[in-house]
Amino acid sequence: MASIGAPPRRQRLDPGILRLPVEKMRAGYYSDSYFNRAREILDLDDHHPRVLMQVFNKEPAVLCGIDEAIAILKLCSGRELADETWQDGWSQLDVRALYDGDRIEPWETVLTIEGDYALFAHLETDYLGVLTRRTKVATNTRAVVEAANGKTMLFFPARFDHHLVQTGDGYAAYVSGAFGVSTDAQAEWWGSKGVGTVPHALIAAYGGDTVLATEKFAQHMDPSIQLIALVDFDNDCVDTSLAVASALKQRLWGVRLDTSETLVDKSLWNDMGTFPPTGVCPELVLNVRRALDRGGFGWVKIIVSGGFNPEKIRRFELREIPVDAYAVGSALFEGKFDFTADIALVERDGKMVECHKAGRPLRPNPRLAKVM
Repeated sequence: MASIGAPPRRQRLDPGILRLPVEKMRAGYYSDSYFNRAREILDLDDHHPRVLMQVFNKEPAVLCGIDEAIAILKLCSGRELADETWQDGWSQLDVRALYDGDRIEPWETVLTIEGDYALFAHLETDYLGVLTRRTKVATNTRAVVEAANGKTMLFFPARFDHHLVQTGDGYAAYVSGAFGVSTDAQAEWWGSKGVGTVPHALIAAYGGDTVLATEKFAQHMDPSIQLIALVDFDNDCVDTSLAVASALKQRLWGVRLDTSETLVDKSLWNDMGTFPPTGVCPELVLNVRRALDRGGFGWVKIIVSGGFNPEKIRRFELREIPVDAYAVGSALFEGKFDFTADIALVERDGKMVECHKAGRPLRPNPRLAKVM
């Protein structure tokens, strides 16, 4: 089932765009040692069983990482020959898979690999890892996109994890309907660029003057970049929004409210008592929207961030709070979506027969598409 904003996904990513560390993956550098040893034993024993490996997850999820997993198999399956040349294994494998962005059910087979097990035994850690990571991000992003009810969702968690995961994570967010990402690395696989606002640090660098920092952004940045001012530096989102809008006029695309969850914005000080006033709460958004509209700045959009997750977004949407975009961070890295791979069939006397760990039988899936 497609979600709001999700792009169609019937074309696989070109493996070349992923920039995989092919030589290291072929050598088993990133693999659990027991998989490397299994491959070594099979090759030394000249034992080449044809097997069918099936991969699944135990949670309902939005699948991602499939194209990476296929790329790993395409570029890194095979064996090193005695003369140290690499014998490609991909042409000897039959791989069938779902697509990035597909919804999956618990225990549903998302990928099968059939062929000489020694050709791909060393890659299990790698392909399971990318499936687990990307599916977590894609599933969390889809939940936010759907909670936002058609409004823009910005993927802003880059600062909460290692930089090397950004590119694939950004793609997982894109597959699930995120409108924008915050770094160029996150946008690389789908040919876009990072979007962003005037940060608190730039405001501090200009002596805490939000208007001046925003004007400098407008002066030195390309006019095609949507200018979004961060307006909570002085804990006075209403007055700061009005000041920035007055100074920048039509050049200002939007304001972002990012009030700390331990603070109460100045505009709410006289209204406390009937609602939780800390952080970016509905009442703060309403105050900013009313002030902008009264000031003649109705075109200025409101972006909110800081502690947003699907539950908080749904609360805002149920009350029809006038938010134009939700920027979400660490909530997109929550949860557990581990993938497992098991051999389900082994060739005996020219026929594929069931041979598997107890409790892990063959689970055929007619949704799988053969990877050419």
